Amino acid sequence: MKDLMNSLGESLAASPVRVQVQLPGGKQLGAVNADVRLIFKDRMSLVALAMGEIGKVGAAIVEGRVLVEGHMRQLMAVAAALLKVNPIEEGGGTWWQRVMLRAQSMAAHTLAHDARNIQFHYDLSDDFYALWLDPRRVYSCAYYRTPDLTLAKAQEAKLDLICRKLNLQAGERFLDIGGGWGGLLLWAAENYGVDATGITLSQNQYAHVQKLIEARGLSGRVRMQLVDYRELKAAQPFDKIASVGMFEHVGRAQMVHYFETVRGLLQPGGLMMTHGITAGAVEHSQLGAGMGDFIEQYIFPGGELLHISTVLHDMALGGLEMVDTENLRPHYAKTLWAWSDALESQLDVAASILNQQYGPDKGGRALRAYRLYLAGCALGFERGWIALHQMLVTRPNGDLQSGTMPGAQSIYPFTRDYIYAPREGR
Repeated sequence: MKDLMNSLGESLAASPVRVQVQLPGGKQLGAVNADVRLIFKDRMSLVALAMGEIGKVGAAIVEGRVLVEGHMRQLMAVAAALLKVNPIEEGGGTWWQRVMLRAQSMAAHTLAHDARNIQFHYDLSDDFYALWLDPRRVYSCAYYRTPDLTLAKAQEAKLDLICRKLNLQAGERFLDIGGGWGGLLLWAAENYGVDATGITLSQNQYAHVQKLIEARGLSGRVRMQLVDYRELKAAQPFDKIASVGMFEHVGRAQMVHYFETVRGLLQPGGLMMTHGITAGAVEHSQLGAGMGDFIEQYIFPGGELLHISTVLHDMALGGLEMVDTENLRPHYAKTLWAWSDALESQLDVAASILNQQYGPDKGGRALRAYRLYLAGCALGFERGWIALHQMLVTRPNGDLQSGTMPGAQSIYPFTRDYIYAPREGR
């Protein structure tokens, strides 16, 4: 134990942020005038810190066994300095472990399990999310077309980028899988004139979007359905489909079936935009240093991250052709820091909302979990442990003469010029 504490003391001294650790007995290690203080109530959590098991320390913070004083940005700098391994170099597992993970994924992602998992996260509290999201409540990576954009403007830029990539046209039938609080659904309808359908498994989000549709007079051509993508019944295929922040919840064992299902919903020659978080390493089941376990337990039960190469592999097996892929990883780091800073600036209000709904014990745990989650994910995207990809895909129609050039077999022009060309009135 003495050697472990000596090693911890050396790590604290090397931290880019002044940090102090208070041991269970009251002894203090590290800087006197610290920017970050960690007060440990039990020795096991202290051992986890010394071993670089950041996820276990995070769990101890959530459960109240470790108290934190200091800003989340500074805490994450300390966490990164205390890591003993690169989180994406752990967790690949043996071939047998990977087989077992696939079997577990198959069992976990039933209709009932997925509905519960989605509601666990997204139905926490609309008022809580509204504190730190933009006014449209877009809960996915923003697009900072220029570095000076506000979060709200960057989210609008992202919504418009997706619509541009899909080349949405007035009157087209558009499907948004995992529509959230309706940001993309309503943006596409109001700015591009599409007939729009959104689906979600979140009761709160469904109710919220229904109210927005009525309030904006869009009931005739915009609808939200509370349904799993596997059970969606469509009278005819959609011209365009978007799926934003959705496939992370599908599960590795269901990915091929997911893309097969999407293919069946998409008009031959049509376009789909899939936008989601991807793993930073080719072979790993989750982030190491205990961080993957933390997210599974407190934030996204059932969530599974796949490397972009695996996603594209399963997409091809599902009968879709990738025509454009873009990595927005640093954009998500900036988005998450914006969310984190917004939450940190309103901690008292956030605590009041969650405590009123869940009581001080559960509410306090939820707030501590989200503070760590937002800042920790920002750190992960900055460091390249996780990434964010937009993939534009098509369902080839088999007609070699359709499209802008022979062999296109879709409406995709096989150039990017149309995405960035100025739109009339904008």
